[in-house]
Amino acid sequence: MPGIQGIGGVFVKEKIIEQKFRAAVRTAGGVAVKFVSPGLDGMPDRLALLPGGRMAFVEVKAPGKKPRPLQEARHRMLRRLGFQVYVLDDEKQIGGIIDEIQST
Repeated sequence: MPGIQGIGGVFVKEKIIEQKFRAAVRTAGGVAVKFVSPGLDGMPDRLALLPGGRMAFVEVKAPGKKPRPLQEARHRMLRRLGFQVYVLDDEKQIGGIIDEIQST
């Protein structure tokens, strides 16, 4: 199954990025809730909740990986509803994403 590999594989890298994102959100005083939506596939992985009522959806991908077409459709739907949606595939993006969420 693509994306589920052992140490050094795609799944492990995605998991590390996700852990670092969760830690950074926690440092910013928030929580990054695992988001699961039964019956509505393709929703982003995390819901970042930050102080001041700031929130955004975050799709975590392995480095260089892109969202699947269904995920992209869900991202468009959420954006049309006025929500922020980010695709995170590099730990270097984490600070910028959190800054954007906090500033909007």
